[in-house]
Amino acid sequence: MIKNTSEMTLDETDKLILRLLQADGRLSNLDLARQINLSPPATHARLRQLEKEGYIRKFTTLVDREKAGFDLLCFIHVALQMHQLEQVDNFRTMMRQIPEVLECHHITGEYDYLLKVVLHNRKDLERFVVDRITPIHGIARIHTSLALTEVKSTTELPLE
Repeated sequence: MIKNTSEMTLDETDKLILRLLQADGRLSNLDLARQINLSPPATHARLRQLEKEGYIRKFTTLVDREKAGFDLLCFIHVALQMHQLEQVDNFRTMMRQIPEVLECHHITGEYDYLLKVVLHNRKDLERFVVDRITPIHGIARIHTSLALTEVKSTTELPLE
């Protein structure tokens, strides 16, 4: 690991660690050390440094949404009426509090935000749009798209 004055630069071993952990976050330190040809203490130190520097945000489990009963994957575009700081902050705060919203992105173009939302069924979608999103002060337009088929879904970054 090469250190800059303000942030760490990833070397090939760091990138390999990240690629391996993205593929299997349950790798033990010993298995990881074997795969990168380092000692377990050296591997552990690198892993902790990657966490400290923010390259690794957290370790988690990916749950199959359909098996968990979330049949609908929706993308909802939201346009705000005005871009006043209070309305923007209120909208962002509300999105962080709604568990069905997996992602919320501030985007360019005709709409201001793109939401990735999981729901159980179309009745759930109706309740979500009518009861959760529409009442938020300052929303001008909402456009909802349903994913018919999930062609690709990954959390792995293409680290080369």
